[in-house]
Amino acid sequence: MITLLIIIHVIVSILLIVIVLIQGGKGAQLGAAFGGSSQTLFGSRGAATFLGKMTTVVAVVFMLTSLTLAVFSAKGGGSVVKKTPVTEEKQTIPAPPMPDQPPEQQKAPQQPAQGTKK
Repeated sequence: MITLLIIIHVIVSILLIVIVLIQGGKGAQLGAAFGGSSQTLFGSRGAATFLGKMTTVVAVVFMLTSLTLAVFSAKGGGSVVKKTPVTEEKQTIPAPPMPDQPPEQQKAPQQPAQGTKK
């Protein structure tokens, strides 16, 4: 269900970007670029053009899919970071070799026995 909703959301967002980029602003001569008069490429300029209505519909669908994805995300437990278990493993790191000793004596320092004092 969520996968289908994400696919629809991505398609609608790309469609919304394309529709907004196709529209010309006030005074833009989009129709003149294709040989027609200005603002008449997609029909006559009225109260609301076809692209204006289409932008509204696609924007509403985009907002609804965004809201639905947010609700599903909140019900599903929220962040992915909270679901990831943190495990700490103790690792022993060998002591670095001492530069002033010959290689055969470069061993990690010995810990004193438990019963002896320093």
